[in-house]
Amino acid sequence: MDTPVTLITGTRKGIGRHLAEHYVRCGHRVVGCSRGEVDWAAEGYVHYVADVSDEPAAKRIFADVQDRKRFLSRVLADGDDFRHAGVVAVPGPAGRGAIGLWDRLMVERRFQHERHERERMSQEECEARVIQKALLPKSSPYIPGFAISGLSIPAGAVGGDWYDFISFDDGCWGLVLADVSGKGTAAALLMSATRGMLRSLAQTCSGPGEVLTRLNRLLVEDFPCGRFVTMLFAVLNPSTRTLTFSSAGHLRPLLVDKQGARFLDSERGMPLGLGTGEFSESQVQFSEGSRLVFYSDGITEATDGSDEEYGAERMRDHVLQPEASADSILADVRSFANGEGLHDDATVIFVKA
Repeated sequence: MDTPVTLITGTRKGIGRHLAEHYVRCGHRVVGCSRGEVDWAAEGYVHYVADVSDEPAAKRIFADVQDRKRFLSRVLADGDDFRHAGVVAVPGPAGRGAIGLWDRLMVERRFQHERHERERMSQEECEARVIQKALLPKSSPYIPGFAISGLSIPAGAVGGDWYDFISFDDGCWGLVLADVSGKGTAAALLMSATRGMLRSLAQTCSGPGEVLTRLNRLLVEDFPCGRFVTMLFAVLNPSTRTLTFSSAGHLRPLLVDKQGARFLDSERGMPLGLGTGEFSESQVQFSEGSRLVFYSDGITEATDGSDEEYGAERMRDHVLQPEASADSILADVRSFANGEGLHDDATVIFVKA
């Protein structure tokens, strides 16, 4: 009775060696037909032939076309890393054992590949987070007569919320809080593009309404369909103690002064990037002790374990407390969520006169 023969061709060296050893233990004669098997042949594992078609035993393997196709289909289905591998084995217990060995090797290789991909993506997310953090203000501005602070916490490694403080040559300051639709890397990329455009326009336009109108035209042309940005852009004049703001479909600012707490409406202003439109301007006159809060929906829409939202009214009650700040608002939201975590980016600008 002839010695069983197994053909191993085109495999990666480590995998092919395991298979060759398996077949040798099963009493097969292993035939290799690619240059990678030369080393195994020298060690006695493989009978190397440059042209496998000249090996009579190999011809018998190739004759079993159905078995060859079935085996190769399993090999080639294991992903791009193994699409050049080719193994043809004779049927029987030894062949079934080799398939099991191959499967185990594939699982191990796939696990290593996925772990490498996760590590690579984690590293990229960390780098993206560092870059995005660098685009946020590194400190609060010093403005005589005012205390201004901001804070932004992304739900993931990166996010679509953004705030900024922009100084002008005339002593005024621009305050920006924006929320790009969506989350994650895509939102972060659109946020970065929006930030660059707005900073450029803010230095050349006459007021918040004009800035948002011109910015909107650019975003309508550039943004992918269905993407948009809600935004509050304000200009604070410390000498007159006035703040002029425009809203692009964003949540209403909260003002607390001697008259009490109230949310400020805007007459006109749709989200940026959806279509052309106009943006009205509103003005706030600060009195001593006044407070103004810009915030994103990650604050008001944060939920607790029973799926109840934090809400604008709860935020208002917190801001009425004498020691309220941007940090205390975020802390209160986290306490309310009670371990549920933030499901959306949360951002606050807090102005105290």
